[in-house]
Amino acid sequence: MPKADMTGQVCVAIDFETSGREGNSACAVGLTRIEAGCLCTSYYTLLKPPSQRVLFSEIHGLTWQDLKDAPTFAEKWDEIASFCQGVDYFLAHNASFDRRVLAACLRYADLPACDVPFLCTLKGARKALRDIPSRSLDAVCRYFSIPLQHHHAASDARACAEIFLRLKNLGITEPQMLVR
Repeated sequence: MPKADMTGQVCVAIDFETSGREGNSACAVGLTRIEAGCLCTSYYTLLKPPSQRVLFSEIHGLTWQDLKDAPTFAEKWDEIASFCQGVDYFLAHNASFDRRVLAACLRYADLPACDVPFLCTLKGARKALRDIPSRSLDAVCRYFSIPLQHHHAASDARACAEIFLRLKNLGITEPQMLVR
């Protein structure tokens, strides 16, 4: 795959899995860093959610047994923030969801809000891939032949990063993916 022109730009693809409907119920986070158009490093951690009640186990496979001894979002924030240092954009597939979860987790942990803009690869896929019936993460990954272990935060974040680079190569720009 040719490298997208992103000279000097740093992006981090972010994906949360949640244990409930509340925004602050993150139970896993995956991050993949892109520097100058190349996938660099990844980060993944389980997170202990605020409630022992874990919904969506049938989707992401995580249970309270998996999460009860994990660190909280607040305990992992310094590592996450360090990984994201110098980022120009966060990327997410359906970015409004991940932006809402990040904001809620920061509020719940009494941490400062994040002002990094979000780009949405779902929005970009809707502009670039008009010939496929669905632009869901798994459908776009199939279209681009990107490996995916769907609803594992690390795999979803890496797939989002790869989709972003492919969309850039198709001519989709940051303003076209910006979440307002």
